[in-house]
Amino acid sequence: MRRLLDPIFLRSLIFNIAFYVSFGAWLLVAIPTAVMPRRAVLAVAKTWGRYNIWLLRMICGIGVEWRGREKIPRGPLLVAAKHQSFWETFALLHLFDDPTFILKRELTWIPIFGWLMAKAGMIPIDRAAGKDTLPNMTAALRAALDAGRQVIIFPEGTRRPPGAEPDYKLGIVFLYLEGEVPCLPVALNSGLCWARRGFLRYPGTIRVQFLDPIPPGLNRRVFFKRLRNDIETATAALLAESAEETHSDAQERQKRNSSAPEAPSPTLPHQGGRSR
Repeated sequence: MRRLLDPIFLRSLIFNIAFYVSFGAWLLVAIPTAVMPRRAVLAVAKTWGRYNIWLLRMICGIGVEWRGREKIPRGPLLVAAKHQSFWETFALLHLFDDPTFILKRELTWIPIFGWLMAKAGMIPIDRAAGKDTLPNMTAALRAALDAGRQVIIFPEGTRRPPGAEPDYKLGIVFLYLEGEVPCLPVALNSGLCWARRGFLRYPGTIRVQFLDPIPPGLNRRVFFKRLRNDIETATAALLAESAEETHSDAQERQKRNSSAPEAPSPTLPHQGGRSR
């Protein structure tokens, strides 16, 4: 019962209900785009992403701060983003002209949702196929870049908690060498507000920082080291900034509480009476 009265739990409960109910509604809205050009599907997906950002702000008190948007190059691009939460799978969409994700093939098997992702030209990969998946992924990557699209990938492959030891896969190096386009590193701290596999949505500010693009043509070792260092250094700074804000807010609350005048202690009225 006590947990039901917790504001964060209540807000998270309301948000999760609204999120999944509205997700079904957005799928219904998107169904007609299955017979439209690919960009129609993307337009609905981008609007859905902005709607979710608004929903988080209104219900859970989670704001967003974008940094370095001017560093996003135009045209074909490889986007390598830190992955801490489900949040970045929808929130990054509207920032790019013609985005596509590299994702698990199993997601395309989900009725309606998976079909729409296929229509949007997302790039599925079969992790179980091992090396055999590289030729197909290369062909899909090349086609997307030739069409001027922005290919978004999470170099660690799966969500990692804030502050966890980084685990970058060499697949990003393969894509960088094959793509021959700039690579845009993206740092973020979304896991502080929306933890992986977590129910609660904690109020705060999600910060996303777009870093200096890495030009094509670098040696694989140089590229891999620079990408990992750039993303991890910036992410650590964002986490430290959030921690400092949390500490400052706590001190401010403590200061306000200590400076508030104390309420006078109630005095009981004297009750007189005759002694016996």
